[in-house]
Amino acid sequence: MKNLRISGEIAAPVAEVWELLVDTRHWPDWGPSVREVETRPRRIHAGSVGRVQTVLGPWLPFEVTSFEEGRSWDWKVAGVAATGHEVVPLGGDRCRVTFTVPWTVAPYALVVAKAVRRLRAIAAEK
Repeated sequence: MKNLRISGEIAAPVAEVWELLVDTRHWPDWGPSVREVETRPRRIHAGSVGRVQTVLGPWLPFEVTSFEEGRSWDWKVAGVAATGHEVVPLGGDRCRVTFTVPWTVAPYALVVAKAVRRLRAIAAEK
């Protein structure tokens, strides 16, 4: 089954946006559903595990299930396939960030669209 894809262009180098996506201390800044993250090291990689606190309160375990350095990563949260994350250079200091959302949680696309806007705003501040 295909996933929903939510994308947006960002006026920032791909490396800068990638760091926002993989450094867990930044997740609450751009992730509307994330309150806090616990993992070691704080920068995720293939096979990273930890837990994430949602804005609703509960802590949920996570595992990074695929990882391509500088390009994309996917994860499972509480054992369920969750969002995918991808960043692609567009030339110059521009890139496109894309989140994938399983159809089973299609309404979550609204949350992900807000994440794209937040990433764009964070990049504009730098």
